[in-house]
Amino acid sequence: MTARTPVSFPAGRPLLLAFDLDGTLIPDAGREVPADTVSALARLRALDVRLAIITGRDTPPGAVRSAVQPDAVATNNGGRIELDGALHIEVRFTPEDLEAVLAHELQDARMVLFTADGLYVDVPEGSEPEAWMVARSYRPVSEAPREGILKVGFYHPEVAGLAGRLRQSHPHLVLTGAQPPYPQFLTVTPEGAHKGAALTLIADALGVPHNHTVAFGDSDNDEAMLEVAGYAVQVGTLPLLARHAHVQIPRHEDLGAYLHDLASQLEATRAG
Repeated sequence: MTARTPVSFPAGRPLLLAFDLDGTLIPDAGREVPADTVSALARLRALDVRLAIITGRDTPPGAVRSAVQPDAVATNNGGRIELDGALHIEVRFTPEDLEAVLAHELQDARMVLFTADGLYVDVPEGSEPEAWMVARSYRPVSEAPREGILKVGFYHPEVAGLAGRLRQSHPHLVLTGAQPPYPQFLTVTPEGAHKGAALTLIADALGVPHNHTVAFGDSDNDEAMLEVAGYAVQVGTLPLLARHAHVQIPRHEDLGAYLHDLASQLEATRAG
């Protein structure tokens, strides 16, 4: 772990820790939180630290929810927020914006549309769907509603071109990916649906001052929340995030040790 700036860790109560999932709290495409991280999170909860999951996934695995016991969960890159299991905010595409996104002009692109209760997939003829799509019992894009879409994902070697066109024609939409570490994957969410907004809304709802928020992330879709957090912890070494990070944890396998150190620091401070 290497310090990026001399900023002190937020002191006092309350404190909110917000975690990205893939590559941060769990391995990429993982289903469970490592045991040392689970035990560290239990120590932090016992110290009245509030915990949040803020993920690009449309739903966290059940085992992850059980391990973290989060006060808040934001999915779809922050577009849908639950507090204590109840819906707080949901940001949907307008019909006009959705139409512009679906007119993508990427030949043989694999496209996934996400709603609050399912996903709709356009699989090019002759190709096989991803295993996670099959496991989720996806439906064809032709059956997707034109209202209630929260996120659109594209898999294609030329998604960077689509991202550029959308930034020109619809600059209010939120685009992530189409660059390392996901150069062939693009995610589009509606205006205001990003992880930075989610962290701010969750902190406000939980009564946590913004300078008492700590964000953990590893990818480009985490940049917005690392930028607005009171303290930013980069997991991994993506150069894009380094300018926002107060601390860098080069490997997500070391997150548990970092959180145990944090719990010890808080225990010592509060005992004194």
